[in-house]
Amino acid sequence: MLPSAGYAQQTDKVLDGTFTRVPFEQFARLVESQTSYRFYFNAAATDSLFITLKAQNLPVEAALEQALRPTAFRFAVDDEKRVFVTVGKPIEATLPGIFFQNTTEGPAVARNYPTPSQQTTPVGRSRYVREAEYVVHDIGTGSSTGSGKATLAGHVRDLKSGQPIIGATVYTENPDVGTSTDQFGYYSLTVPVGRRDIKIRGIGVKNTKRQVILRGDGRLEIEVEEDITSLKEVVIEAEKDKNVAGMQMGLTKLDIKTIRQVPTAFGESDILRVILTLPGVKSVGEGNTGLNVRGGATDQNLILFNGTTIYNPSHLFGFFSAFNPDILQTVELYKSAIPAKYGGRLSSVLEITTREGNRKKFSGSGGIGPLTGRLTLEGPIVKDKSSFIISGRSSYSDWILRRLSNSSFRNSTASFYDVSAHVSQQFNEKNSVYATGYLSTDRFRLASDTTYQYINQNGSLKWQHSFNNKIYGVFTGAYSHYGYDITSEKNPVTASRLQYGIKQTNLQADFSYFPNTKHTIDFGVSSLLYRISPGSLKPNGEGSLIIPDVLAREQALESALYVSDRIDVSPRFSVAVGLRYSLFNALGPRDVYQYAAGLSKSENTITDTLRYGSGKVLATYHGPEYRLSARYALTDNSSVKLSYNRTRQYIHQLTNTASVSPADIWKLSDANVRPQVGDQYSVGFYRNFKSNTIETSVEAYYKSLRDFVDYKSGATLILNPHIETDIVNALGKAYGVEVLVKKTTGKVNGWLSYTYSRSLVRVNAATTSDMVNGGRYYPSNFDKPHDATLVGNYRFSRRISASLNLTYSTGRPITLPLAKYTIGNSTRVYYSDRNAYRIPDYYRADFALNMEGNHKVKKLAHSSWTVGVYNLTGRRNPYSVYFKSENGQIRGYQLSIFGQPIPTITYNFKF
Repeated sequence: MLPSAGYAQQTDKVLDGTFTRVPFEQFARLVESQTSYRFYFNAAATDSLFITLKAQNLPVEAALEQALRPTAFRFAVDDEKRVFVTVGKPIEATLPGIFFQNTTEGPAVARNYPTPSQQTTPVGRSRYVREAEYVVHDIGTGSSTGSGKATLAGHVRDLKSGQPIIGATVYTENPDVGTSTDQFGYYSLTVPVGRRDIKIRGIGVKNTKRQVILRGDGRLEIEVEEDITSLKEVVIEAEKDKNVAGMQMGLTKLDIKTIRQVPTAFGESDILRVILTLPGVKSVGEGNTGLNVRGGATDQNLILFNGTTIYNPSHLFGFFSAFNPDILQTVELYKSAIPAKYGGRLSSVLEITTREGNRKKFSGSGGIGPLTGRLTLEGPIVKDKSSFIISGRSSYSDWILRRLSNSSFRNSTASFYDVSAHVSQQFNEKNSVYATGYLSTDRFRLASDTTYQYINQNGSLKWQHSFNNKIYGVFTGAYSHYGYDITSEKNPVTASRLQYGIKQTNLQADFSYFPNTKHTIDFGVSSLLYRISPGSLKPNGEGSLIIPDVLAREQALESALYVSDRIDVSPRFSVAVGLRYSLFNALGPRDVYQYAAGLSKSENTITDTLRYGSGKVLATYHGPEYRLSARYALTDNSSVKLSYNRTRQYIHQLTNTASVSPADIWKLSDANVRPQVGDQYSVGFYRNFKSNTIETSVEAYYKSLRDFVDYKSGATLILNPHIETDIVNALGKAYGVEVLVKKTTGKVNGWLSYTYSRSLVRVNAATTSDMVNGGRYYPSNFDKPHDATLVGNYRFSRRISASLNLTYSTGRPITLPLAKYTIGNSTRVYYSDRNAYRIPDYYRADFALNMEGNHKVKKLAHSSWTVGVYNLTGRRNPYSVYFKSENGQIRGYQLSIFGQPIPTITYNFKF
């Protein structure tokens, strides 16, 4: 309704008009438009409040008193004409003297709480939080009225757990200056001295502010509250505008809440399954967690777990990822504009960060599903200073195998377990140490006497040191090990044991420097030592006649240094430039074969053998890796971005299967195997709608690759002492367009992604015998032009929600037998060109229902149930097509992993 009489401003503090059942929010906006008063209130609490008032030259405060007297609402006005409307008691709008803290002798240390802003108010918040926003912190020494600048630094942490808040925005208005917290929750903000409101916003936390009188450099530690949004409330959160305003393109950030909403095959939240729903990310088929990012192979992804490299990120044939979801905090996928600090892979970086553990109190969580169980414990070692978190997960899937009709499978076994642990210690405001350990083991035997076992062992130690408010460093030491062990023992005569292992040790130092508000400089150095045991076959038991075969070990040193600078040229235009220079030395002891020039490499063309002693350099590769990106904001809600990056990769995964297999091996570059080099160009348009609650983006890319590994026909990869004779260095190109529409809030949320892309390979070798498809481009094994995914979530109430996942993709390429012919007395099969055909298209629908217990705060434990169906329609999606010769005819068969709906139920709890 509109006022029944006119409304005018007589003075800045006087109302004149008649109001009849005017909604309070409309009334407040009318007053704001005509006076310098500003209103702060909870829109949900006042949606049933209507104002009826007749005012003739009535002061604003008197008008409010008259209008609100018959209601339960109260108001308070401070000296800056801010009106706070609350239910019940009014807030204290004047600052008690005890709240003014003078800390001129050093940096201020703050507590935490959220702030009244134009979207949120102090209503419903704890007294602790309300008070913190009105404490004034006197920081630094010197005058607060000068024209200089000072740097404020510190951490943003969760009030209840003490864990760092990653990606929160810390900013001031007037001038508009801001920054984001890093993986440790650390921020550094340079602003003019004087009285400032430091505002903090972040996804999953309530907006808040801190008041400071900034005289010089100092520290401000901030704690924030978790935000539990009601169904009707729409909250404008910090990172919602990063789709448009953020510098980085090709970056996707996921938190554990998002990961848990996506249905999976066996009910357990799975990072890699969620990653596969994003545009530009694919896999070759069902039950496979190998990631093909923008036309890249699975080995071209750098997967980091708290700084350690994970070589096999899956469990149980790829049905589970290697990461327990309960210990995770954030997951970041870089598809383009890869930061200069990362190197060693061509296609993407997947950085997984765990939680630090609760610094306030002991707590735990876990879950029980049809195939796995998990438990996480965390708590303080020294309250507010150090914490631990340890998580374990194990499978018990044999009960399903024993109920299968096939007797061979009934005698099979499959199991895995993993353990993750993390300890953090803050010694003082300038020094913190973080330690991480990870161990996983898989063991299975399926319908045979062969037992497969593979392990991941990882550890890292990080020391974060703040030199001053403008520069800090992170010093990291890490160790990674992956290995497999395949044993056969049924027949004592042929019993054998095949082993493989790769070990990686690395040291690195990363620094961040904030010279002023327009520059953010990152620089660092790293060195990485590879040690590979390429394979050994040994007899298993005294009666075995297997002849031992042990390949010579490989080792190499990969070093790099980098520097990058983000430059905010203007509020609308930003540029990031970076340079990484990498150096690779393949080291002895090794024997290196020399081959005849101009001929295909084979055992018959070996001309010489060069022997290198221990530590001697047998091959050196090096070169620059350029990083460039730019963003231009067209409007407050739209922007364009572009980027270019060159990457180099010195290690290669060799596999004879389309999907990731436990028996895959890794090969270092050497005198006969060149490193891979990739160049990627990207451009994107980004637009947000409805107050940043709907994000849209369109990104196009072109990628050129050279010297990545492909294989000759009939290649032998296991225990091959001269593997270079069975592989070729290929050229590749990939291009595509990615479209993403994402709704981030409300009862209905989720995302829709579509990707059109091509991934092509060309092997145009010097000799005709090494060529593939006559030297023409052909589809790679993971070329799937069309890919579309819908992830939709609907929340019926605070306790019940449903999720639906729809996935479609083009079938992957295959090589088919076309005919058979006879030469002499032997029959041969004639095959098509490589990857000239495709398996049928892939489609799958999944559904899950999540039911939470009541949300009482004072409760011993909280629990939830997840009931779901994987492959809801029971579609028999082909994983592969194979052929058999039967009665003189070659017949084709289609293999499906899941040919029927897979129901699942999982019980989750936390305390």
